[in-house]
Formats: sequence, C-alpha cells, structure tokens
Amino acid sequence: MRVFQIITWDIILPMMMSDFQIGDVVRLRKAHPCGGFEWQIFRLGADIGLECQTCHRRVMLSRRDLAHRMKALVMHAEEPPKG
Repeated sequence: MRVFQIITWDIILPMMMSDFQIGDVVRLRKAHPCGGFEWQIFRLGADIGLECQTCHRRVMLSRRDLAHRMKALVMHAEEPPKG
C-alpha cells in the first residue's frame, strides 16, 4: 500500500508568505496597466501592501491573492542594523 502526501495551498502558503519583509520586491504574473511587473512591499498584515515600481501606485492584496499572482521574489530587503 502506498501512502501519498497531498500538498495543498494550506501547506504551501505559510512557507511562501512567512519570508516576506517590508521593502522586498516581488514580480507578479500580469503587468500593471502602466506596464510594470515589479512591486515593493510596504505593509505586512492580513493584507499585503504593494507599490508599483514604475508608477508608484499603491494597492492592497490579501496574502492568498498575492500567492496566486506572484511569479518570483526579485529582491530581499536589507535588514536594518540592530542596536
């Protein structure tokens, strides 16, 4: 008898979404009407705030929507010095 582990969004989402920091740049699958694909994270919470790197328009997406629309993490933000 074979046992298979079913990987669902409930397992994948926490792994993908826990690594975000304010200042990270993500690439989404579809372009913004201005033509930009890259967005910078400016707010973390139940919803994630994104700012278009081309036109500086700000939008809010739920974590689930961002996980579905995200193509790649382009750049991690530098961690601020502690102390």
